[in-house]
Parts: sequence; structure tokens; C-alpha cells
Amino acid sequence: MLENLLKDLISIDSSSKEGANQAIEYCHQWLSGHDLPSRVIENNGYKMAVCEIGSGDQTIIFNGHVDVVSGKDEQFIPVEVRDKIYGRGAADMKAGVAAMMCAVKELKNMPIGVKIQLQIVSDEEIGGFNCSGYLAEQGYRGDFVICSEPTQLGIALEAKGVIRLDIEIEGDPAHGSRPWEGVNAIEKAFEVHQKLLELPFAKESSEFYPYPSINLAKITGGDVYNKVPEKCVMSYDIRYLPQQNHEEIIKQIENITDGEIIMNMFSKPLVTARDNPFILMLEPIVEKHTEDKAVFFGQHGSADTVFFANYGIPAIEFGPTGMNWHGDKEYVLPHSIHLYVKMLIDFAMKFSN
Repeated sequence: MLENLLKDLISIDSSSKEGANQAIEYCHQWLSGHDLPSRVIENNGYKMAVCEIGSGDQTIIFNGHVDVVSGKDEQFIPVEVRDKIYGRGAADMKAGVAAMMCAVKELKNMPIGVKIQLQIVSDEEIGGFNCSGYLAEQGYRGDFVICSEPTQLGIALEAKGVIRLDIEIEGDPAHGSRPWEGVNAIEKAFEVHQKLLELPFAKESSEFYPYPSINLAKITGGDVYNKVPEKCVMSYDIRYLPQQNHEEIIKQIENITDGEIIMNMFSKPLVTARDNPFILMLEPIVEKHTEDKAVFFGQHGSADTVFFANYGIPAIEFGPTGMNWHGDKEYVLPHSIHLYVKMLIDFAMKFSN
């Protein structure tokens, strides 16, 4: 059942809003078909399925997304080879969603002593504001959140914050044969980039991270060969450390350029304490099923956990084992998905005691 559910989800090209909504409808029908109280919520054209079971004073959120980045046509045809299932979204994160759905199905008739709220969303890859962000804002919060991103069955306690910004650099145009009469905006931008990489914030480290991530994602400048470019725009995706302050980072960047800085997106980092009671409950369960010490780490990327952390709710990324997500040979290990289902069930059953 689990593998078939995953393959059905992979077969849906959910790289567009329409496709992701189709995947949500599929999950809703699957849950409803197993007598689970699922309902579809829509916000700004993006759909999400919410299903809650159990009872008790506390609520555990199982959160997962079915939207994926774009892929080649053949990636939406799931292929199982020996111990791997290949396909777009196999790891990120339809395996986690399928596992959570199956876990909720198994837990439905168990005396778990806690509410389990399954949230399946459709816009995580483009920021999550329409779905998980909306759900958190509307009060779908709970006491602890597990986001089933692929973590190799490790527990991600932290995630870097995100700054997406543009730096608009102005130059002075001149004839291409006499570049000394102008100021080349592209060359000026390159100098700013080199200085940015040497800023104090770029050299800092923490327990889980050797340094922040600084990605020069786009650069636009110039229009013809025979003209000194008068404008250059550099677009950055900066993932900063949990102990860093995004306003201080912006100030440091402002000090190295006279260009205009335009903020496009910002999200806070995530930090869940190692000694959080929910983490202490989950740790021995992971060690039981992996037969090894639980691995704790920090994610370089950001996930929908951040929307719940904004309300002070402890949240983690914790999911099956897979590799090459967003790549051509994305896959997940089915064995890890089955282990993951058992871990989720055991975790919920902890509250029955």
C-alpha cells in the first residue's frame, strides 16, 4: 500500500499550481476513502488537505508538501530499481507525505491520547506562504510540528534564515571603444560581490554550520556590445545562521556599496532545543528503529517549519532517506519509509501512557 501510494503521488506532475492542487485532491480522496476526516481548504488558489484524529490536551502536527520543482517528463514515471524508488518528488517530499498518511490511517483506531493533525500543502517550494503560512496564521498550530522533509531519519533541530535581495548598481555609460570614459556597472558589481563574501557575517560559524550560505543567483547587466553598461542587478539568496541578525547583515552589505538594496523575501531561522520534551520522547524511538544513535543536525535550507516557529512552537524536519532531490536522479529508500511510519506511530503512542 505505501509504495503504491507513493508511486501514485510521483505520477502526478505537481510542479505547477494546478498539478499540486490535483495531488492535494488525490490525498484528500485517499484519506476520505479510508474513513479519515479530511477536508480541503483553499487560499489564493492553493489547496491544502487537513485531517485530524485522536483526542487529548496536546496536538502534534504532521506537515508535508506535495508540490515539487520542475522535472523532465520521465521523472513523473516512478521507477523502482532494487532498493530505490526514483522520480521527481520521491524524496522531496512525497515519501514523507505518503508515510504520514499511512501512519494516520494506522493510528485512527488506536488509543493515542493526543490529537494528530495531518497537514498536506501545495506551495512549499515557492515559499509556503499560501498554505502552511496561512494555516499557522489561522490557528492550525499545535504543540509540536514534524515536517517530513528528507533527513535520512535524522532530526533537524535548526534551519538557516533566508534573505533574498537585489543590489542595483549604477554605472556611467560610454562608447564601448572608450571604456575609460565611463563607469562599468558590471565591473563595479563584481567588486561589491567580492567584498560581500568577506563581510564579518560571512565568516561566522555555529554548532551545526561552518558558515552561512551566500548564493549569487542571478546577474543582469548591459544591453549591447558597444556600450559601457550603466546598470547591473545582482540577486542574492543568503541563508544566515540562527544566531545572526538579518538587519545587521543588511547594514554590513549597505556599508560596501552605494547601490540600492531591495529586499524581496525574508524568513527567520529555526531553533528547537535539544532538550525539548518532545525531542526527548522522539530520540529513543529513532534509536530503537535505526539501531543507532539519533543524529541531530541543522538544515541549510528552509522549510514550512518556520511558520510554526514564528509562534514559538517547537518544530523539526524529520523524514525518510533519499538523495538528489531537485536533481535528475532523485530517489528514496522504501525501507526507510516503512521505518519512518513505525517511528511516527510509536511517537503518537507515547502519549497513550
